[in-house]
Amino acid sequence: MKKDEPPLDFPDTLEGFEYAFNEKGQLRHIKTGEPFVFNYREDLHRWNQKRYEALGEIITKYVYELLEKDCNLKKISIPEGYGVIVLNPNENYIEVEKPKIHVQSSSDSSDEPAEKRERKDKVSKETKKRRDFYEKYRNPQREKEMMQLYIRENGSPEEHAIYVWDHFIAQSAAENVFFVAHSYGGLAFVELMIQREADVKSKVTAVALTDSVHNVWHQEAGKTIREWMRENCCNWVSSSEPLDTSVESMLPDCPRVSAGTDRHELTSWKSFPSIFKFFTEASEAKTSSLKPALTRRSHRIKHEEL
Repeated sequence: MKKDEPPLDFPDTLEGFEYAFNEKGQLRHIKTGEPFVFNYREDLHRWNQKRYEALGEIITKYVYELLEKDCNLKKISIPEGYGVIVLNPNENYIEVEKPKIHVQSSSDSSDEPAEKRERKDKVSKETKKRRDFYEKYRNPQREKEMMQLYIRENGSPEEHAIYVWDHFIAQSAAENVFFVAHSYGGLAFVELMIQREADVKSKVTAVALTDSVHNVWHQEAGKTIREWMRENCCNWVSSSEPLDTSVESMLPDCPRVSAGTDRHELTSWKSFPSIFKFFTEASEAKTSSLKPALTRRSHRIKHEEL
């Protein structure tokens, strides 16, 4: 903590931060009407980051309330009682037994075959390496002040994606599954494909990535995965170019187009109209055995020569 840094004692309500959502769903300052400002105090990056995270926790709870109240979604606890995921309670809804509190050491794998343990250890080490790299890339000044608690089978974004797939998505009756994966979520999706390639291909219709930080080389995604991504994925990246303008890529995976903004955190919001159009075309193409227009564009980058 810097000498002149204020205490990390933040409000626990939106009103306490002097923010509110307007009729358009935009977060605005109550007094000035201005959008959220990250650098609330100059030269206090750490304090601004903590303020940002505290406000984010409040907004997360607010969004969950909207999902439950306005969208009729149901909140389900995952193992150990940490965190939540949201499912739609329609005819495809899966009844999930409330998990019992059971503390299990992450190293308790005496019943597993040696080969499986070795494979899991390797994946765990690679996951940690990528996550640490991303944290450094995202925020070099971030300080780890809180003890990290291991959540059984959900100890990382990659593990969580696989857990949700195995316990909910794979068991659902839905035949057309669509993914929107932002930033590190794109890396988690690629890892899911590596671990569950055949299942993902059979159930997922299209994937929209927004400023994804995945890397098919570093993650060692196979040729068949890269080919599937070229045909069924699109990455809307931060760019000053108009929305949907083709953006060159050196990676042999999905097409990259502009999200219509050069701000990383706005890429999902700004590209939503194009994403839903992409999903609609993909769904129609699946029915008619054609590919969505976005992957057939003449300006699509060719990677076969790389």
